[in-house]
Amino acid sequence: MSDAPTPPRLHVLGAAGSPYTRKVIAALRYRHIPYALHWGSHRSPMPGFPEAKVKLLPTVYFPQAGGGYEAQVDSTPILARLEREFTGRALVPTDPVMAFLDHLIEDFADEWLTKAMFHYRWAGEADIAHAGPQLVFWHDTTTSDADAKAASDFISKRQIDRLYVVGSNAVTAATIEHSYERLLGVLEVLIQPTGFVMGARPGTSDFGLYGQLTQLGVVDPTPAALCAERAPRLRAWIDRMEDLSGLEPKETDWLDRGDAKARLAPLLAEIGRLYVPFLFANAQAAQTGASSFETRIDGRAWTQPTFAYQAKCLVWLKDHAKSLSEADRAACRAILDGTGCEALFEIT
Repeated sequence: MSDAPTPPRLHVLGAAGSPYTRKVIAALRYRHIPYALHWGSHRSPMPGFPEAKVKLLPTVYFPQAGGGYEAQVDSTPILARLEREFTGRALVPTDPVMAFLDHLIEDFADEWLTKAMFHYRWAGEADIAHAGPQLVFWHDTTTSDADAKAASDFISKRQIDRLYVVGSNAVTAATIEHSYERLLGVLEVLIQPTGFVMGARPGTSDFGLYGQLTQLGVVDPTPAALCAERAPRLRAWIDRMEDLSGLEPKETDWLDRGDAKARLAPLLAEIGRLYVPFLFANAQAAQTGASSFETRIDGRAWTQPTFAYQAKCLVWLKDHAKSLSEADRAACRAILDGTGCEALFEIT
């Protein structure tokens, strides 16, 4: 038995309907990091804990050496902080080339696949009818039927009215739906050889994909039915990802860069087909101060409001690419060549 002291417990404010909450909690389980999960809303911060500067779910409260807690939001920097502050069972591959690919795929899951999550949840009548009550009862199962009906109607209207923010509209619907359907087939094949995107152990990319798929592949009726029908292996993978605390990873379990092009090419091509052109069009709009933009993605028209955070995502990806050594940049470009993702390495 180890004599190492048990690290202080993190506190997490989250919701079952939040893919980013599910992403972070699954990562904490896998990494054996003690935590307490508090089901709730970012609109009602927990008493006794500091308010986050931006109210989002999940909010993770990190204990401070001098007492008290620091509130942090945004799943990507949360997982990055956990990498810095906790040892063992890491989520980021040690190979810099594979670490970049892991970052890229996680970013795609967080920022593009979430478009499908919101679209399917709030664009069709059956899914809307299912989602409204779920969101209410996820927050509080003791809510009365009358109060639940009123809250469900309010939440549904608010979310439907905000669909345009993530890019779901009549112009973009087909592109979003075809993207999700193709991704099911890509992931169904990708996870078969070794169990995870990053090899025989999960990376941040696995948890990013898992978070969105907890909703798309399980909760919301229309996309869940597609997942069950077309990707039964992936549907089972979602359940297995929920608790990987019993997995014993080895350093040799990471996907080798020599195998990355063959293994990851279909997924990288999907990212280059959709997400990378979106990132560049959105960034250009942000640079010019445009409130919205129009472009073509996957051969179809695309229009949506400019998203400042996703302009930052492109900067972070390009900065990561620039930080690689010359040899690693060359190796990474060779893997990405022909996928459309190589544009991230262009000097601008």
